[in-house]
Amino acid sequence: MTNDKIRVCIADDHGVVRAGLRSLLIDSGLDVVGEAENGRIAIEIVNQLQPDVLLLDIRMPDMDGLQALAAIKTAHPQVSVIMLTTYANPEYLARAVSLGAAGYLSKEVDPQRIPRAVRAAATGETLLDRALLRAALQNVAAPPPVQPEPTAIPIPDLTDQEIVVLKLIVEGLNNDAIADALSISRSTVKTHVRHIFQKLDVSDRTQAAVWAVRHGLAN
Repeated sequence: MTNDKIRVCIADDHGVVRAGLRSLLIDSGLDVVGEAENGRIAIEIVNQLQPDVLLLDIRMPDMDGLQALAAIKTAHPQVSVIMLTTYANPEYLARAVSLGAAGYLSKEVDPQRIPRAVRAAATGETLLDRALLRAALQNVAAPPPVQPEPTAIPIPDLTDQEIVVLKLIVEGLNNDAIADALSISRSTVKTHVRHIFQKLDVSDRTQAAVWAVRHGLAN
């Protein structure tokens, strides 16, 4: 996916913040296609526009970002969602990742990191560093098993190599590191990652890792 094809929506209850983000993203060659001032409108614009990436503030009136996130990811699992927050709270990160976020950014972050994060989320690159990913995954609760039979883990037609790649994604390795670990090319890794996303119906590496943890493939 090239930069001019990455379509972004912004949801924040402060107009100044939205304007700043819009200018920053457009200047970086990204396509801002919609804005929302609260969680309910965020759901509406994603339903209408189905962007590649949504920047979603956590604290908003008339449905907060976490409530909106749950609804959006249920209806549109292919949309990558990056949470924005002024509160560097590990609990927020764990809840956001559990509900479907690709990761989150502090509003105090270097502004130039925001377009890079959007591109990472849209193209399947690593968004969370390894320490943050591990911290978030430790708080992802596995659902109770439907059947007592331990071998009945629903793995949707992943190949053996894709399972290996998925386990390395859980470890927080990027494509270059996975290529080195498996002695394969980076393009082959990218193909495996793309197939994993398609088969698991997830939008990004973080949610692929969450799926793996919940289905017992993280060990």
